[in-house]
Amino acid sequence: MRLGLLSLIGLTLALPAAAQDITLRLPVVCEIGRTCFIQKYVDHDPSPAMRDYQCGAVGEDGHDGTDIRLPNMLAQKTGIDVVAAADGKVASTREGVPDTFVKAEDRERISQIGCGNAVVIDHGNGWRTAYCHMAKGSLTVRSGREVKAGEKIGQIGLSGLTEFPHLHFTVIKDGTPVDPFAYGAPEKSCGGGKSLWEASLQRALAYQGGSVLNKGFAPGPVTMEAIESGAVEQDKPTTKSPALVAYIRAIGLKGGDVQTLTLFDPDGKPLAQNKAPPLDRDKAQWMAFAGVKQPQGGFRPGLYRAIYRVERDGKAAIEQAFGISLRP
Repeated sequence: MRLGLLSLIGLTLALPAAAQDITLRLPVVCEIGRTCFIQKYVDHDPSPAMRDYQCGAVGEDGHDGTDIRLPNMLAQKTGIDVVAAADGKVASTREGVPDTFVKAEDRERISQIGCGNAVVIDHGNGWRTAYCHMAKGSLTVRSGREVKAGEKIGQIGLSGLTEFPHLHFTVIKDGTPVDPFAYGAPEKSCGGGKSLWEASLQRALAYQGGSVLNKGFAPGPVTMEAIESGAVEQDKPTTKSPALVAYIRAIGLKGGDVQTLTLFDPDGKPLAQNKAPPLDRDKAQWMAFAGVKQPQGGFRPGLYRAIYRVERDGKAAIEQAFGISLRP
């Protein structure tokens, strides 16, 4: 998805000098897999299907960048910085687009400013990077400004065509978007090409065919809205809560995945289990929960645990354990 980038990037193609490949640092001040997550990769398939650089389907048709997502709006409101991925000069900016969740009926109206509040940086030798969906009023640079790798240029927001707080990060070489995870990969290859990320990021940015975005415990029913807003994190269960509910929100699940969420008491005995039927299709995100009502006299104090497991093609694709110590 082009996200209205052409008007920001421009159509002039730089002539490559004896070009050296760019080296990129993470464009968000966060920890991959803990405080931020890769929601979508670049689409390598020219057809209406989606194929990421590992021949998975973590993304959407026509997606031309990498989406780095925050776990919820509570995290976004703390102010998460977006930084220059490499040294360069700011080529263009856009500011003033409001932060809002986009509904289906709004997509056509917003499509021309789909990138939202944005910065494009020229790194020379035909390399540019674009940073989309930043928070209104957060940009700290203007066109013509020289920037260093790691320098703050704004903050993650919800501007443009957005359904969750994230940075859409696009790498451009000679006017064409490229995949920073697989630059120069042969057509239809799986895992080919060269990573443009700096060496210190290689392990953290290892391919994930699905991740747990949120997990925890609640004293009652859980909704997707409460997870997205972060409200569910503010109400911690105790031994006197009306219920004990373990919940998760996962991203990047595939059709056929079988999910199981099991809640255990302090003795390690299962209290509740939610085993969902195989998914009918790929899911960008999915919520699951398992819980029990308060027993007579309240919950026994101690450590309660939950285990979430995703089986894909008969093997464990995702497995995470988490716990909570219940007190009066």
